[in-house]
Amino acid sequence: MNSNQTPKQVVIAERAPKAIGPYSAGILCQGFVFVSGQLGIDPENGNLLEGVEAQARQALRNLSAVLEAAHTDLNAVVKTTVFLKDMADFAVVNAVYAEFFTQGFPARSALQVAALPKGGQVEIEAIAVSPQLS
Repeated sequence: MNSNQTPKQVVIAERAPKAIGPYSAGILCQGFVFVSGQLGIDPENGNLLEGVEAQARQALRNLSAVLEAAHTDLNAVVKTTVFLKDMADFAVVNAVYAEFFTQGFPARSALQVAALPKGGQVEIEAIAVSPQLS
């Protein structure tokens, strides 16, 4: 590694679904944990749950599992991005989101996209402070 490269560590999350492409579920780098977008996929069977509410809840559980594998949790999240297949689902997803983030809310963006992998209705990604900086 030359001096211009920043060391990064791949986060292996056994309790989250396996990546469905050439990417890591999470990366620990420069004091932050970058969590790839998580869908509402059941990690036990790899199937997408039915309905936007169930998918949002599972996506946040999966995101939490990646953070736990990086030795941190949702309290360390500083930024999330919520991708919705239909912005009309925002209120439902927002209510589920509020179950997981109850105070010291992270910054957040929410946007509608044309499609999500596996036909998902919601995907959530996050950036968290790693335990070394907390």
